[in-house]
Amino acid sequence: MTNKKDIRMLLDKIRNPNDLRKLKKNQLSKVCDEVRNFMIEEVSKTGGHLGAGLGVVELTVALHYIFKTPKDRIIWDVGHQSYPHKILTERRYKMNTLRQGKGLSGFTKRAESIYDPFGAAHASTSISAGLGMLVGSRLKKQKNNVIAVIGDGAMTAGMAYEALNNAGAMKFPLIVILNDNDMSIAPPVGAMSAYLSKLISSGQYRGLRNVAGQLAKKFPKSIAITAKKAEEFARGMITGGTLFEELGFYYIGPIDGHNLKHLLPILKNARDHSKKGPVLIHVVTKKGKGYSPAEKSSDKFHGVGKFNVITGEQNKSKSNKTYTSVFSDTLIHLAKKDKKICAITAAMPSGTGLESFMKKFPSRTFDVGIAEQHAVTFAAGLACEGLKPFAAIYSTFLQRAYDQVIHDVAIQNLPVRFAIDRAGLVGADGPTHAGSFDIAYLSNLPNFITMAASDEKELARMIFTCSDINDSPSAFRYPRGQGAGINLNLNEIKKLKIGKAKIVKEGNDIVFLSYGARLSEVKKASTILEEKKISSTIVDARFCKPLDKNLILKLCNYHKAIITIEEGSIGGFGSHVLNFLVNNKLNIYKKLLIETIELPDIFIDQDSPEKMYSYAKMNRLHIVDRVLKRLGL
Repeated sequence: MTNKKDIRMLLDKIRNPNDLRKLKKNQLSKVCDEVRNFMIEEVSKTGGHLGAGLGVVELTVALHYIFKTPKDRIIWDVGHQSYPHKILTERRYKMNTLRQGKGLSGFTKRAESIYDPFGAAHASTSISAGLGMLVGSRLKKQKNNVIAVIGDGAMTAGMAYEALNNAGAMKFPLIVILNDNDMSIAPPVGAMSAYLSKLISSGQYRGLRNVAGQLAKKFPKSIAITAKKAEEFARGMITGGTLFEELGFYYIGPIDGHNLKHLLPILKNARDHSKKGPVLIHVVTKKGKGYSPAEKSSDKFHGVGKFNVITGEQNKSKSNKTYTSVFSDTLIHLAKKDKKICAITAAMPSGTGLESFMKKFPSRTFDVGIAEQHAVTFAAGLACEGLKPFAAIYSTFLQRAYDQVIHDVAIQNLPVRFAIDRAGLVGADGPTHAGSFDIAYLSNLPNFITMAASDEKELARMIFTCSDINDSPSAFRYPRGQGAGINLNLNEIKKLKIGKAKIVKEGNDIVFLSYGARLSEVKKASTILEEKKISSTIVDARFCKPLDKNLILKLCNYHKAIITIEEGSIGGFGSHVLNFLVNNKLNIYKKLLIETIELPDIFIDQDSPEKMYSYAKMNRLHIVDRVLKRLGL
């Protein structure tokens, strides 16, 4: 690390991109160093997605230097790499609030800045959004540039290619930058590539190609075809751009994304000569660039907690096992005995806990990339052949494959098992990553069995249960983070009876039907209510579909009120209970007090999970308050 006074000298002069554009080109390398060091310092205090941002510092500086933002739109796909962008766009002094309550989002966010034209967090949306913006501006008779920056990982999703195909056919001057951080270029090759890219991005070269095309028409057809094929082959060998050119894009690259002498002229050429159609610039970067601990890390510091800047060592505290690790251990335990068990992840082997499973059973683990739609239908195909696929996908990401869940799994009644991680509110990643809707969107589907784990032991039981469900699709949800600290002996775990709830505590006045991990708060609320002479029965519902209808009816007969609680949206577990009571026992429903506690009908911004649930009014004191009001006390 350099002395702070030296580091900040230029960065202190930059409030926004207009200030950046006042600098000379030979000052930009120093700006990049300052941005990189500032970002490392700030993220070390807050945690966040560091590696991606380190990899695009030079690209970010170059883009804001060449293009007139915010009039020109820069759209960052996913948004993990947006920290340098935030630093240069009037948010530098708020970086200490990153991913905290009332602070900066960890992603781009329209409500946060005029420099964020499109909100992100899910992958592969930038090209579609960029094309829409470009067409919209032209319909309004406005002239501005639109640049979509998309990573190589996001290019595994079909949506990106749908957008490329549409953009290529429409011939609008969209600029797409493919940020490729999964390859490297040797210096001599990089220099040659940069020279060729600069040449072919110039208006002069484009003119020559058009002239050549016209001249070719004068020759006999066979010679013209041969010449055209030769040129395409040569460009494909040199640049790898044949695929993108077939989609209608003018391909430039690959170029070194850390070399401003390469980036600046090529971006300028793309800006000045993109009027005839879309351009794709292939930029090669290094994730974690410029920070040795990140460069040496296996995940390049993709997502980190607070860490020591000098050593890169992340702060660790003694903690209970996470739900994710319980899922991983349990699935491995079962797969050792059952060779039909296999696992699918959509580019999240570490986040979903399948990294360990992959090491044990490499031939039975499938990372399909950022392609949730394919992941679900691929799992359906495995189920057709009698295998037992577990599709481990975050709740928020499974939303992207809802059509496939319905048509390729549910309608065909295929026994795909969905392991739904990050259920409920997830903290620092905010509403884009909250697992708020899966209870509702899965439990309304015919044939599905849906479960929610209240603790680690229940999660293990549900995994055991799903492994033996061979005649219908099933799903079990569990939250992010640590469990209750229950020690598991997987040899003693037994599967659940389908649709059977569990009475945790018996009382006389009210019934809590708890679905999922709010059970711990329900128990604490029950203790407070006991002090107020209100006795409660607590039920771990376990299943939303099928409901334990017999137990619910039995409990309705000798309690004043029934309260449902879940870490999900309206339309989920509470709605299923209400529907059952209304349609089956209207007389009981009339005399029974009912309260449903679920997430409010809003998107809740990032904060600690505890504060987010407090905002949602789902912690113990809120539960007590809801009960007292329902009882009229």
